[in-house]
Amino acid sequence: MASSKTIDRRSFIKLSSLTGGGILIGFNLFTACKSDAKPPEDLANLNFKDFNAFIKIAENGKVTIISPNPEIGQGVKTSMPMIIAEELDVAWDDVFVEQGPLDTENFTRQVAGGSQSIRFGWDSLRETGATARQMLVNAAAAKWGVDPSECSVSEGVVINAAGDQLGYGELVTDAAQLEVPEGVTLKDPDDYKIIGTSRVNVDIDEIITGKPLFGLDYKADGMVYACAVRPPAFGQTLESYDDTEARKVNGVIDVVAYGEGNKVAVIAENTWAAIKGKKALKTTWSDDSELESSELHDQELGKILEGDDFEVRREDGDVEKAFKEADQVVERVYSSPFLPHNCMEPMNFFGHVTDEKVTLVGPIQTPAGTQAGVAELLGRPKEEITIDMTRMGGGFGRRLYGDFALEVAEIADKIRKPVKLVYTREDDMTAGIYRMAIKYKIAAAIKDGKITGYHLKEAAVNSNMYGLIPHFFPAGAIDNYKVETANYKSKITTGAWRAPYTNFLAFAEQSFFDELFEIMGVDPIQTRLDLLEKVKGTTDENIEYSPERLQGVIKLAVEKSGWGKQPEGVYQGFVAYYCHNTHVAEVADVVMENGNPVVKKVTCAVDCGIVINPTGAENQIVGGVIDGIGHAMYGDFSFDKGKPRDSNYATYRLIRMQETPKVEAHFVQNKLSPTGLGEPGLPPAGGAIANAIKKATGMRLTKQPFILQLAERENKVIG
Repeated sequence: MASSKTIDRRSFIKLSSLTGGGILIGFNLFTACKSDAKPPEDLANLNFKDFNAFIKIAENGKVTIISPNPEIGQGVKTSMPMIIAEELDVAWDDVFVEQGPLDTENFTRQVAGGSQSIRFGWDSLRETGATARQMLVNAAAAKWGVDPSECSVSEGVVINAAGDQLGYGELVTDAAQLEVPEGVTLKDPDDYKIIGTSRVNVDIDEIITGKPLFGLDYKADGMVYACAVRPPAFGQTLESYDDTEARKVNGVIDVVAYGEGNKVAVIAENTWAAIKGKKALKTTWSDDSELESSELHDQELGKILEGDDFEVRREDGDVEKAFKEADQVVERVYSSPFLPHNCMEPMNFFGHVTDEKVTLVGPIQTPAGTQAGVAELLGRPKEEITIDMTRMGGGFGRRLYGDFALEVAEIADKIRKPVKLVYTREDDMTAGIYRMAIKYKIAAAIKDGKITGYHLKEAAVNSNMYGLIPHFFPAGAIDNYKVETANYKSKITTGAWRAPYTNFLAFAEQSFFDELFEIMGVDPIQTRLDLLEKVKGTTDENIEYSPERLQGVIKLAVEKSGWGKQPEGVYQGFVAYYCHNTHVAEVADVVMENGNPVVKKVTCAVDCGIVINPTGAENQIVGGVIDGIGHAMYGDFSFDKGKPRDSNYATYRLIRMQETPKVEAHFVQNKLSPTGLGEPGLPPAGGAIANAIKKATGMRLTKQPFILQLAERENKVIG
């Protein structure tokens, strides 16, 4: 099919004067990319800081793709080049991928977040590969004196009707002299050879052999190390510190205050010395007696739910009338705690500040935003600040915030040495940015056996709308529908946590629906399908989900899970949910072992459009489900006088290997543009296992972590 867009010469640049031959092609990785990117004149001494997302086709036919998007473990460094390689029609074994640096002049969305990378890049990446392919075909046709339409391409080789062949490497010099073609033809999905086939992570060899990829691996000549003392409780300030003993530690070089005098960094020759010096530092902090506790948060959120100080996010029909006229009203309150991110790789960043420039290197999801923050902090123009991105050892939203990069920039500015700031695990857990604590009150009105009203109220700590999306299901399916939010301001830092907005809401709403349908005496599957039927044909542009696609995953999950056909002793729970542009349904199988519910299996049905890399897609779903189960069952993080009660895994409970269930992922096959997978598998998991646990134990769960509520049932501590 022909592309609906054209790539002009300014946004699709080619170069013929590459040392050693070859063609360098610039491409729009995102629709927001700038169109005036300028490639280097010569690749002889190329430093990847010198250019951004370009592909080089060498004379030997090999293709190198410079990828500007941060790699957080979601696989975009593999899947995005797969899209280009597909349309370019080269053998995947001939493709090499390199990580590019931040370049705010040429790109405006070098971000890893929201499961949006593939969705935003799909069209531009395809057009990039297809345009490059057509240029090479045109060059071959000119050599043969035939019309380009008489030529075909297969894995980097152009073939004419007579059977003559020319490899891409033989054509790149001639192709570089041609005009950039417009209105190129994109492949039909039925003809894909790379997209839809499983490919291993392009970094896998380096990962499993321990090659330097991550921020903690990064080293520079003359580099020193920093560990920091931060306020032990949110809301405390540093009154004084004594560094006498810290400076006596072998390897400690310096001790500096920073962060408006509220933090102290110990600088040393190695990480161990920095940690020892930090422990030897004596500090005095302000009084903590009036600081917040989790018990206070719980009380205040409860008061908010009973009050009237809410902001309406959506209101359809007459909710008040529906509840007044109802035969029955069902109302429940659901509660969740704060949660830390606990990335496998603790926060870290490298910085070197000189009079001429600021060099930063490390794992970050938002390099452009971090660059702007550093510029403001140091009073330097952004043009003097470079950020190189390493692979991230997990992020889950924590690395959206560049606070740790700003810390190292300030420290480096003070000591004027190349320095790497390293968080210990305790630093990572106690000086974090957390998923906020939330309470939901959900009520439904029932009249004549039908749901006539729905009212959802959210009270969250520092919510900023991270907890609630008002235009997801059941918006549009219930005539009288209202969503309201309220915020409790706290000094505890909160923000995005994997699948923000939905990671707890999915459990609350879907558990509520399961109980509601049970009270009404209706089938939970068919009732969901019937409600979705009402949304078909809607003209409401605010509705974000597709009722047809949500129905599709419901039916697929029912089929693949053997819903209702399991042997005695296997209890199943069901959830269907839409978030991050992807539709997912999950069925959890739970059995009772020694009086405790145990999750044995989760079956997932997913509609994410075209699946680029099945292996990567499955990994994202499986990981998301296990993460969702683990935190719903066990995740509990609280504060006492502003101080986190847990600082390491000795007391903070995560899911254990023997507790992870089998997870099956089944993908709806279609030709729709792809959407994200890093997050959508997580939100439904908590609700699916909660609904299954209800069938197994008779207990409706309304609080996370479930283990605490289950312990109350048995009057004992489980696990």
